[in-house]
Amino acid sequence: MVRLSQKSGKQDGGAAGGGGGGGLGLAAVAYISIDYLRHLSPSWHELLQPLLWIVLALIAITRVPYYKHWSAELRSALVFIAALVFMLCTLLYEMISVRSVTAVLGLTWHRNTPPLPDTGQWILLGLNEKLPQVIVDILRARIVGLHHYLMLFVMLAFSVLFGSIEAPGLGIGARYMFTMAIGRFLRAISFASTILPSPRPWCAARRFDVPHHPHHWAQKFYVPYASDPNAINNVIHQDMVYDNGVVGDDEYRPDWGFMSFLADFLRPIPSGEAAWINLLKKAGGGCNDLLYSGHMLVAVLTAMAWTEAYGGFSSVFIWMLVAHSAQREVRERHHYTVDCIVAIYVGILLWKMTGFLWPLKNKSRELRLKKLEKIEGKLYQAAKDSDLDQIRDLLKQVELTSQSKNSQVGKERARAMQFFAGGTIVFALTVVVLAFVLTSDG
Repeated sequence: MVRLSQKSGKQDGGAAGGGGGGGLGLAAVAYISIDYLRHLSPSWHELLQPLLWIVLALIAITRVPYYKHWSAELRSALVFIAALVFMLCTLLYEMISVRSVTAVLGLTWHRNTPPLPDTGQWILLGLNEKLPQVIVDILRARIVGLHHYLMLFVMLAFSVLFGSIEAPGLGIGARYMFTMAIGRFLRAISFASTILPSPRPWCAARRFDVPHHPHHWAQKFYVPYASDPNAINNVIHQDMVYDNGVVGDDEYRPDWGFMSFLADFLRPIPSGEAAWINLLKKAGGGCNDLLYSGHMLVAVLTAMAWTEAYGGFSSVFIWMLVAHSAQREVRERHHYTVDCIVAIYVGILLWKMTGFLWPLKNKSRELRLKKLEKIEGKLYQAAKDSDLDQIRDLLKQVELTSQSKNSQVGKERARAMQFFAGGTIVFALTVVVLAFVLTSDG
């Protein structure tokens, strides 16, 4: 009887462990390989990449009429939208923080302050002298970036149409966005609390149009005590600001209406961008938003989702990409080693902590297992009597039990479900295109 129950579970959504829909792993490898052709053969890349996306999109669309879990998707829709709004709010806060940690100290500080010593980068530079050149070239190759991890998760979520992972797809999407929102919010709090010098001293001058001198806040609370040990000792003992050598507050403040308070955080210049929203759009990846790496957080969350929802050798492949990305972030001085290490274990812990909100459980499989437990004695007796007809009838009851809640649907609800299905697919494909276009620069 245990074997029978296990077999029933595998037939319904068993791919959560990697048992079904093996094409998902192949599609992931094909996507990464074809996209890397942009470095090896741009002409082949321009031909094959659109072809791959068209094929995958058409295959997904053809599976929509055969998908049986739209009611579960509908139940997850509101949670998905709420998680999306929450994530957008945290990203807005992060964009404000990214620019403010650069603007508050001015460009002169960023250009003149040396980077912190990074043991991890020393190790990578040492390995360059010891490892074969082929391996070093592989480690240096730009195989995967931020938009790749987002696309890999989108492919994972769409694979619910093929039974590769357990329904609902919007459920795992909501969990992914909610976990990412928490991670990005904690990240923004972390790097805004203590401003670290960038591993690339020229970064701020190239990315941001901000004044060269520090903000009057920094001139009052930081500059007088930045390098003089006696001044630092005095401010510790007095626990009060005692140096009055502060430059006058002559900052340029544009008229942004009710958003004018952002001028102190964004510090625009008269010859720069006039609209506050455009300043935030240009923030992109900052120079001092270091602890912890946002790119690595996204990579780890994608790997965790693959491991829990799909598993198998494809998850090992994703984790290898995560490790490759981590050493590249350090090698190219986008982040310190500690930023990548912290991002990895924070991403793992956050994903585990949000598991109770959107667990990947298949309700229909639970119903089947409960029904099997009820008729276990009858199945044993029918097996002893070699009564195949009774066994078929009993198993048919199990199948009807799992479908009973979904079968009592009127024509109007069926039409509404079809409309919801079409809208979901259109919305999801639109998100895919926007993510692919807007995230290539980080």
